[in-house]
Amino acid sequence: MIPLEYFYLIVVVILFLLAVSDLVVGVGNDAVNFLTGAIGSRAANFKVIMWVATIGVVIGTTFSSGMMEIARNGIFFPEKFLFSDVMIIFLAVMFTDVILLDFFNTVGLPTSTTVSIIFELLGSAVMVALLKTIQAGLPLGEVSMYINTASALGIMRGILVSVILAFTVGALIQYIARMIFTFDWEKTYKYYASTWGGLSISAITYFILIKGAKGSTIISPDMAVSIKENTGLILLFSFIGWTIVLQILSSLFKVNILKIIVLFGTFALAMAFAGNDLVNFIGAPMAGYESYRIFAAKEGIAADSFTMDALNHAIQTPTYFLITAGIIMALTLWFSKKAKTVTRTSVDLARQADGAERFKSNFLGRIIVRGAMLLGKLLSFVIPARVQKNINKRFKQVQPRLIRDKDKPAFDLVRGSVNLVVASALIALGTSLKLPLSTTYVTFMVAMGTSFTDKAWGRESAVYRVSGVLVVIGGWFLTALVAFTVSGVIASLLFYGNAYAVAGMMVISVFILLRTHAIHKDTEKQEKKHQEDLEIIPFDQQLARYNQQCSSFIGLIPDFIGQSFDCLIREKLNKSVRTLGKVKKASKEIKALRNTAPAILRKYEALQAEAAYHYMQSVDQMKEIADNTVKLVQHIVNYLDNLHPSVHESQAADLKLLSSKIEAIIKQYCIYINDHVEMPSCDFQDSLDNIYRLIEEINQKQVSLIKEEKISNRNSLLFSNILHELRNILIHLEMLTTYHRKFNSLASTES
Repeated sequence: MIPLEYFYLIVVVILFLLAVSDLVVGVGNDAVNFLTGAIGSRAANFKVIMWVATIGVVIGTTFSSGMMEIARNGIFFPEKFLFSDVMIIFLAVMFTDVILLDFFNTVGLPTSTTVSIIFELLGSAVMVALLKTIQAGLPLGEVSMYINTASALGIMRGILVSVILAFTVGALIQYIARMIFTFDWEKTYKYYASTWGGLSISAITYFILIKGAKGSTIISPDMAVSIKENTGLILLFSFIGWTIVLQILSSLFKVNILKIIVLFGTFALAMAFAGNDLVNFIGAPMAGYESYRIFAAKEGIAADSFTMDALNHAIQTPTYFLITAGIIMALTLWFSKKAKTVTRTSVDLARQADGAERFKSNFLGRIIVRGAMLLGKLLSFVIPARVQKNINKRFKQVQPRLIRDKDKPAFDLVRGSVNLVVASALIALGTSLKLPLSTTYVTFMVAMGTSFTDKAWGRESAVYRVSGVLVVIGGWFLTALVAFTVSGVIASLLFYGNAYAVAGMMVISVFILLRTHAIHKDTEKQEKKHQEDLEIIPFDQQLARYNQQCSSFIGLIPDFIGQSFDCLIREKLNKSVRTLGKVKKASKEIKALRNTAPAILRKYEALQAEAAYHYMQSVDQMKEIADNTVKLVQHIVNYLDNLHPSVHESQAADLKLLSSKIEAIIKQYCIYINDHVEMPSCDFQDSLDNIYRLIEEINQKQVSLIKEEKISNRNSLLFSNILHELRNILIHLEMLTTYHRKFNSLASTES
């Protein structure tokens, strides 16, 4: 058994290990707050943006010391808890935070680390208080004496207000900016950019001063008071000075002012993120460390009798801890692939261009879009036609320059600057009013508001974008619920399990992190493949890639069919479910290919319409084959899952025969594609006709088996569905062969 003093020392070490992990997954999630504006607008190359953000993050960590109080006494009353209790609370918080944030990063959804930490602290503290109350035999109402309920309710109100306010203000300011600059901003910005820049950077300066000076380890209290007292004067001189400087830079040195605004905003938000949100990652470990120091200094007192009222006193976090955290955060920015995934979600939802959508439509999204369209029609009757015409002129899209797809900005610099300036100003306002705003909520919803104003959510993409926003917002509220629940469960395990529970949670956490890393790696691979499909390459290479895609996908069909038939015969449910997962994954890839087909065809303007038609048709046939294969395997999975009777021995023999025949004909098709061997159409058709006849014979056998009562109704229905899907697969394979042959013939001539 580990001595008690060493056990709590080990707990502190575990807290710091979890802090490092939490910094990595936390930055992976919150990088979206300050990278989206610059990356989406292509304000500079990626390395410049990253360096600006890195400097902001490192400097911002020195502004975070005062924010650490929230973990010590912002949610619960520490004097009500014992040392052993608070260590359980902090451990539960960190285990939950690492697992929860890593999950959101893996699926690419930006969530609020502020809400995560608040509700994790709340959940674990409530559970420990509840268990203590039950042990003491006191009424359950006593739990409220342990918790700072006013603070928790204030945060919930802040969530609702910040979501609505950020979207509305972002949309309004973007409307004003677009009316001033229009989409042809390269012509108009020279008249207004310096004034806009002066206002923007002054707003950001206000943000830095109000948001950053509080709790800084490098600004003295007297200086902070002086800044607060002279804020108005500082902002006035800032506006005048920046306006003059930016006009000089633009006129004499041809510097793009909008790029300066975007990079300045990126720095400010990165600094604020580190200053405000660092507590979300290391607040609990630092509170645990301080608790251990206080406990260790009091010799002879047991952990389960030492109260933690000392956590109510102000404690300055050592600067070297903050700097170390800043370095870890900076390294994560550069090397975390999950940070790029989360950032890409916000950029995709805000981008001006159409394309493959990351999210599917949902009912609520469709209702909102229909309502917005109806409102637009009503406004068209109210607003005079002349006014509408003038407004439409200001919002008229300009023909984009010819840029490679991967280099195109998701939105222009006007929107990028508004995103960062408005987010900065709102967070500053919320801080000055002591509203518990989340940087994630504000920056994301501002970006959605500006994209809405810019009509980025057109008829082609509105339902998918709105649905995506709803999914992200739903994820935020789900975060609160899950964080509260999971941290409470983990706290109860630690309360009763002690060292065994700590060891078990370490194993579980490592397993989950490794598992999600593997899932994310697979997702990245698929994303990379998708991007490669959209790259402009010589047409002969594109033709070879397409042939390879066809061969790879069609070549899998016999395996899927054979495996599912084998599972049905041997009644292997788990294996059939795994087969279904593989089929759905292959189907998803084909659907992605189908979605990008128009974009691929647009890349090759010289391609004849007839060849393009056969390309589209062949891709459509592959999609149909994928859909039918999914249905076939799904029928088998459902049959096995419901424990229906085994297949008849004659049915098993027929399935094996069908599987071998289909494998043979698809092998013919793949040889034709891979080896460029001309496949005699008569031979291929004869093989198909033989299988069609075999399917008819098997169908007739089913009738005999039914009459002889050798098979059940469910069995009969299953075989009817299987044979139907097989016939459809063969029909679409036949059509695919025809379209594919014609496309290759025409395309080879053109290349």
